[in-house]
This record gives sequence, C-alpha cells and structure tokens, in this order.
Amino acid sequence: MRRKSYKNILYLIIAVIVITLDIQIYWNLKNYESGKQQLINEVQISLDNAVNQYYTELAEENTIRFASDSANLRKFLRKENFRNLMRDMDSDCIDFKTYNFSDSIDTADISIIRSLSKENISNPPKRLFITANNNSSDRAKLTLLRKHDSIHQKEIFEQLTSKIVISITQDSLRLPKIDTLIQQEFLRKNITVDYGLKYIDPFGKETKTKNKIVDTAVLSTSSESIYLPKVSSLELFFTNEKLTIFKKNLLGILLSFLLMGIVVGCLLFLLRIINHQKQLAELKNDLISNITHEFKTPIATISAAIEGIQNFNQENDPEKTKKYATISSNQLSKLNIMVEKILETATLDSDKLQLNTEEIYLTDYIQTITDKHQVNSPEKKIIFNSTQKDIRLKIDVFHFENAINNVIDNAIKYGGNLIKVNINAIVSSILIEIEDNGKGLTKAHKEKIFEKFYRVPKGNTHDVKGFGIGLFYTKTIIEKHGGTIQLSLDKGVTNFKIILPNG
Repeated sequence: MRRKSYKNILYLIIAVIVITLDIQIYWNLKNYESGKQQLINEVQISLDNAVNQYYTELAEENTIRFASDSANLRKFLRKENFRNLMRDMDSDCIDFKTYNFSDSIDTADISIIRSLSKENISNPPKRLFITANNNSSDRAKLTLLRKHDSIHQKEIFEQLTSKIVISITQDSLRLPKIDTLIQQEFLRKNITVDYGLKYIDPFGKETKTKNKIVDTAVLSTSSESIYLPKVSSLELFFTNEKLTIFKKNLLGILLSFLLMGIVVGCLLFLLRIINHQKQLAELKNDLISNITHEFKTPIATISAAIEGIQNFNQENDPEKTKKYATISSNQLSKLNIMVEKILETATLDSDKLQLNTEEIYLTDYIQTITDKHQVNSPEKKIIFNSTQKDIRLKIDVFHFENAINNVIDNAIKYGGNLIKVNINAIVSSILIEIEDNGKGLTKAHKEKIFEKFYRVPKGNTHDVKGFGIGLFYTKTIIEKHGGTIQLSLDKGVTNFKIILPNG
C-alpha cells in the first residue's frame, strides 16, 4: 500500500471519528436543552396544579351560603354585625367561633350552609353558631349543617327563593400548604429537584421558603394560575435539575454512547486491519528484496564458475574444472539451505513438524555450538559458562541446534563484541542465557522480534543477511520443547532467556 494512500485513509477515518463525536455531542446537548425546557414546563404545570388545588380546597373551606324564603335575608345582611362576621371569617376563624347579635331580629327562616365537596362528607362534623341576644326565652340559633348532611341541604338551598353565596378570599398564601401540594405533584411526575418558593402579595410583602435556594438557583418559573390575587406573584426556584434531566434522558444517552462506541470501534478496527495489511505489504516487499539479494549472490557465483569452465579452461585443466565445480557446489548448497529454511517456516505453522528427541549432555552440546561460532567469527569474543557439567536434557538435536544458532547469530549480527552464553539449572527448569553488549536492538523491536519475516530495519541496505525467520523458528522450536524464550533490554545489554523444563 502506498504511503500516501495510507495517509489519506488515516485522515479520512480520523475525520469520520471526529464528525461522529461532534454529531453525538451536539445531539446530546440539544437533547439536554430540550429536556431542561421540558422539565421547566413540568415544574410550571406542577406549580399551577398545586396553586389551583390550594384555592379549590380554600374555596371549599371558606364558601358560605345564606338562604331564605323571606325578605329577612336582605335585612340580616344589612346589619353591622354581619359585616363584622365577614371580617372574622376572613381571619380564618369561622369554624370555631360563636357570633352574637345584639339586635333583635327574626332569624328563624335563615339557614347558613358551608360549601362542602363529596370527598369531605366523611370528615368529623363542625358547627357554626350565630345567635341573636334579644333576651327572649326562645334564642334563635343558626347552625352550620353537619358535613354528612350537606348534599341534602344543597337541595333545600336550591328551592329557596332568596339566596346569596359569599366566597371568603385571602391575600396571603400558606406556603407550607402550597409546598405540600407541590411535593405531591412532583412525586406524581417523578421530579426530583431541590426548590424554594417566593410569594409577593398585592401589598408588596415578600415571603420565602428555603432562602438559600431562592437566592442562588439559576432556574425558576412563576405560577400562571388565575386564582392568584391580582398584583401578586408566586415563583418557584429549583436546582439539581441535571440529575432529573439525566434520569429522564438516560435511555437516549445510553443509545447515543452505544452508537458512538460502535462507530468508533469499527473505524479503529478497520484502521488496525489497514495498518496490519500495510505492515504485511512492507514485510512482503522486504522479504522479496532480501530473498532476491540472498539468491543473487550464489547464482552470480555459480554463473561465474560455469563461465570460467566454458571460456577460461580451453586446455581442459582438471584442477581448474574441479575448482569451478567446487565453487558451484558450495553455492548450490547455500541455495538449498535457504530454500529449506523457507519451507521449514511454512511447516512450523502446522502440526506436521515432529521432534525426534534424544537425551544429551547439555553443557557439552552448547559449548560445541559456541566454539563453532567463535571460529567463524574471530572478531567477536564468545564466553561460555555453566554452573553444572552433567546437565542432561531430552531434545531434538538438529532443530535445537538451529534454534541456538539463530540466537547466537543474531547476537553476532546486531550485538557488540562481547557475547556471553550461560547455563543454569534451577530446581525443575534449565535457564540458557545468551547476552551481548550491543545496541542493535531497541524496545521498539522487542514486541516484533519473534514475528515471522521480521527483520531489524536497516533501510535499503543488505549488509546483514537473513530472511527474518530465524528467531521465529527459534521461538517455535523452544515452545515445542515445552519451554519459553524472552528478550530483555537493559542499559545497552541484550539478553535472550531460554527456559526449559528439567525432567
């Protein structure tokens, strides 16, 4: 994959992720604002319902009907004592007071009925007494009907010819009562906010509940009830609205985050696949380049040897012919080894590779391998050390030797001038350490060093031979022996640790 195309795809994926996040954030903000407005509307409706209910109950308590079938009602209403009665009623004491009239009046045909709702009929009876003090033996007494008699009395009231209904109103509000009704409305609508009330009566007097909330709350709403006295206002201030809005929009928020997570996850997964394909493409190109380079040298050498036999051995000198043939044979052997390595790599991915194990003395076995590398690389110093001489282990001699060769060869290629090979027997395991003082490997290579075809990047140079399958082969062989191999990098020291089961 071209680098430019990969960058374009990367930028496109990033743009889609950013746009998706922006859309979801914008949608959630709009949803929050909509939820906040809906909450304000619900609070407004709850407040109005509470105020309406308050005045409904107040009217049921403070409405009194006067009825008569004679002209005495009008005469009674003109009395000064009646006006005093109305003032007392306005003070909310009507249920518990007896009103006396000093004037001698005929009240026998006057009834006083307090309005009641059907729901209140079962409440305990209350009576209102209005008596006339005329010093007569027959005291006139007007009695407020008992609540369970009120419906029948209403029928009597409708039959009377002279009647009047007086509703007693108040300029003040009982905020505790309003607060109770609001709580009932909030409970019914599942609204959980902290709130305070502020009432301003027609005379400008201000009354508050929960002053701190009233003085600091950001959100508020005013009652629009038609029952409020003119030039008065009732405001409700509330806080903690975010929790309520979140609860009401929880499903939408969860779906939004789920959608956002799915989209972003899919795009990141796609990016990972594209990046993996890019790495495979680079690996393939690097492998082809290395194979071409590795094959090119022996092929060129063989071609030169054959050309020498054909063009520079006209006298048919047996020595020259043998020399050219030996060169060709050696190069063909190298080609054969390289082909076998590539084929072995394919075999390692399957279960076809079978180990032919036999018991050997590990110390002598490893020392023989290190001595061979010391001879082939005299410019390096290879030190071998073992804590025990008689360590015995069952291994596949051929494959295990190749595995150790690959690690030492890696140290020779990328390490420093000093290479140490140590063997330690630890209880039920055997530790083989191959350490060098080079800086050819970095932490960036550590995660990929055992991957198939991975080679330490050297640009477009081919001074280090190999196909990138050596350490992959080593890891596979060690694991097939039941062991593990680890790489640690510390302060310019590269250390390969091979741990094998002992016994």
